[in-house]
Amino acid sequence: MALGFRVFPSPARPPAKLIEALRPLPTSNISDNMARHHGAGAALRPWHRGAKMIGAAFTVKTRSGDNLMAHKAIDMAAPGDVIIVDAGGAMDHAVIGEIMTSIAARRGIAGIVIDGAIRDSDAIAAGDFPVYARGVTHRGPYKDGPGEINVTVSVAGMVVNPGDLIVGDADGVLAIPLSEAEAIIALATAQKAREDRTLAEIAAGTLDRSWVDKMLRDKGCTLP
Repeated sequence: MALGFRVFPSPARPPAKLIEALRPLPTSNISDNMARHHGAGAALRPWHRGAKMIGAAFTVKTRSGDNLMAHKAIDMAAPGDVIIVDAGGAMDHAVIGEIMTSIAARRGIAGIVIDGAIRDSDAIAAGDFPVYARGVTHRGPYKDGPGEINVTVSVAGMVVNPGDLIVGDADGVLAIPLSEAEAIIALATAQKAREDRTLAEIAAGTLDRSWVDKMLRDKGCTLP
């Protein structure tokens, strides 16, 4: 196999129970329980109408401005996979557009994340198929290669391994290592329950805010 121009077999997919456990969890709750420094941050934003994205990572590393391997990934990925494309963050040429996202949606792919640009943004924005990218350009891609499929990639500073659990919502995209998923899901689920109780107390007018002044005094702040 030629280094930099190769395709590896698909990884084992995560158990369906983990996918289902992630559905009600916001990325914010998950991120809080991953030390708040994992994930792609603000560089990647959603361009679709708003559907949540959950699935197993199917990774692609491609030369900037080239989408040959992204096409191959769409043909290889299984229903429920999220295609993660490391395009080097380059914005000169779009990696995907309406045609490729339409094919991916038809094949049951759960979403596409591009560390680079997309085009046909109006069409993508009008649909529910999840698409995350750095930005938009009208300039189309080349189809020459090289690239790699099912290797470790980095998108906007987030390391993604094939088979990682991927979650995306309006706040951004997270990759959860499969080996850590059960523990992270349990912590995020407990946090969401606490936040739901807080929201209920806000609605009822019973929320105790005394902790704010206590924390300020504990830190040495003088209060009136």
